[in-house]
This record gives sequence, structure tokens and C-alpha cells, in this order.
Amino acid sequence: MKGVVVYDTSYGNTEMIARTIAETLSESGVEADLFHVKAVKRLNTDNYNFIVIGSPTRMGTMSLTVRRFLGKLKREEWVNKPIVAFDTELPDNLEHKEWSAAEKIADKLVEKKMNQLMPTLKTAVMGSKGPLKEGEIDRTRKYAEQLAFKLKVEKV
Repeated sequence: MKGVVVYDTSYGNTEMIARTIAETLSESGVEADLFHVKAVKRLNTDNYNFIVIGSPTRMGTMSLTVRRFLGKLKREEWVNKPIVAFDTELPDNLEHKEWSAAEKIADKLVEKKMNQLMPTLKTAVMGSKGPLKEGEIDRTRKYAEQLAFKLKVEKV
């Protein structure tokens, strides 16, 4: 089983979350490649069983680069494959689904008939440039451990 973690970042906070997810998956026995969204030309679905995508939340939505990336994912290649979406956002926004990049990413992928394996991971930054709120890395590790467990149980 192998997956890919794709992320965009403005100030490095979303990258830290993406790295934590990829590293925790690997430590849990689930192979995961990590790519900045601009480094991905095309994902060969023969190489990947699942995808994790993240973006900073800016003005209530995902980055333009992530939006373009999602538009290039071919539905027929990814149909029924598990997906997980995450973001970084201001603490006040965490309770508002409509202001979340992660929720919008997940919605776009579910429209492509991909399988949302877990609820979105929404992590808090303490200002538009960060830093991450204390405890978010630990919370992300726990989330990624649960993801690894689910991937193994469902034998993705």
C-alpha cells in the first residue's frame, strides 16, 4: 500500500502538517510520498492507492494552486480511491465548514467519486503567517495514526 501527500503552503505551516502526516504514515507501516503541489506534474495512479491533499485556508478557500491540481485529477483514474483533506486556518474558523479549505478540497474530490476515508483535518495557526497553535503537531500525528489504521483495516 502506498499513498501520496500533496500540499501547498504559504509560510511553512501547512508543509509541517503534511510532513507530519507523511512521516507518521511511514512510521505506521504505510508508505507515503510527499510533494509540494507545484512539484507534481502528473500522479500515476498505478503507483498510489490513496491521496492526502492539504492547503492553507485563505479567504475561506483553498489555494489557487491546489484548485488547479484538483482540476487535473482524472476522475476515472481515482474513482473509489481513498482521500483525506487537511488545512491550516485561523482558530476562529475551525467551527465553520464553509470557511475551510479542507472541506472544499474534500467536496471536490467526493464529486469525482473518490472515497473520503476520514473527516477533514483542520489545524489552527495563530495568525495569517503562523505559527501553528501549540499541540497541532501532536494532534496531526494521532490523526495520521488513525488514518494508517483505517488504510490497513480496509486493505486499500
